[in-house]
Amino acid sequence: MTRRTAPTKSLRRTGVALLAATTLVVLPVVGTQGGAGTAVAAATASGSLTWHGGWAASPQPPTAPFAPNWSEQGFSDHTVRQVVRVSTGGTKARIELSNRYGRTPLRITGATVARTGEGATVEPGSVRRLTFGKGGSVTIPAGGTVHSDGAPLKVAALESVTVTLYLAEPTGPATFHSFASATSYRADGDHRYDRSGSAFKETSDSWYFLSGVEVSGGTTARRDAVVAFGDSITDGVGSGLDADNRYPDELAERFAAAGEPRGVLNHGIGGNQVTNDTVWAGEKGVTRFKLDALSEPNVGTVVVLEGINDFGGSDWEGFPGGPTPEVSVERLIEGHRSLIRQARAKGIKVIGATLTPVKGSSYYTPVNEAKREAFNHWIRTSGEYDAVVDFDRAVADPADPDRILPAYDSGDHLHPGDAGYRAMAQALDLDEF
Repeated sequence: MTRRTAPTKSLRRTGVALLAATTLVVLPVVGTQGGAGTAVAAATASGSLTWHGGWAASPQPPTAPFAPNWSEQGFSDHTVRQVVRVSTGGTKARIELSNRYGRTPLRITGATVARTGEGATVEPGSVRRLTFGKGGSVTIPAGGTVHSDGAPLKVAALESVTVTLYLAEPTGPATFHSFASATSYRADGDHRYDRSGSAFKETSDSWYFLSGVEVSGGTTARRDAVVAFGDSITDGVGSGLDADNRYPDELAERFAAAGEPRGVLNHGIGGNQVTNDTVWAGEKGVTRFKLDALSEPNVGTVVVLEGINDFGGSDWEGFPGGPTPEVSVERLIEGHRSLIRQARAKGIKVIGATLTPVKGSSYYTPVNEAKREAFNHWIRTSGEYDAVVDFDRAVADPADPDRILPAYDSGDHLHPGDAGYRAMAQALDLDEF
């Protein structure tokens, strides 16, 4: 990784060639009333505690462009159990739930958090009831987001937690995150306190409503969280299911191994573009950057890897919804300049990443390759980013630099596999954070 020379302020692998132990505390059961006030109360209920992002996923509109999932139908009298790994630890935990793309208010009848067992099981004695403004349930308005109150749960960096939501009433189409590279579980009826996973008969490779897990009470510095922002290659498409081998996961492991665990928050969306909105892969990056990356607590650095869909999405007939408008190198650069300005306005350091090779994929054409090389030249030489990480060279085949090294290729010649994502994380200089 190279530094900016000018002074500055300090999919689960789908085969689709598109994408880029503490004592249990019992709390009183008090219902809450619906409406926006509920969300506001819950968001501020934890008082002066300092919260740090442990895990995150960007919300997406309900859609199923490649394979069936539960987002379009939603839920009714269902319990959804989701497993995520936090990158930094603490003594309290809370969750963030999103109804960003909901058409109606979303009723969460109840929720729990626990340390993860095997599959859908949870560790005995670890289940904690989550409250929202001291109430056991919450209604999130359409377009809204809510945080639970903090629950006493001691978790270590790189430990998995299981979040269980009971949705008694019909939800309608669900805000979700499509490419989780992780298994979620569903059961009929209310099973939020179950230690066993036997009731959870259905599975999905997406996350639903859950957009964050935050921790408090650890030793994390005040502004040291890292956001990884981008498309499917940040999202981890091509990495192993339930393996936590996305490049941001590997970066979190490097911090922990160095004795300095910190929040590393993944805000990649498979198929996302910097300059174009899509109906299935979220708003364009210049719009969602503020909503996703810059809204996280105590962020000090953002790593931006995005643009290959801007180029490739205009040529590939298999792009869901049809090809997107063509994007020039100059337009993509202007989009990245917008991201840089937004980060700097928040006092956040921003690291730019080169686009990884695509030769042999459905995105590869001589024109697109020329664009990729020109854009990467700008990333490397312009000095506009605070620092640069050369992911392109980190995963390229030395014998054919326009192609991913076979040992790093997931098989579609666009997305790295586990070894490739590990190489990307190794390319980042920890001293830059």
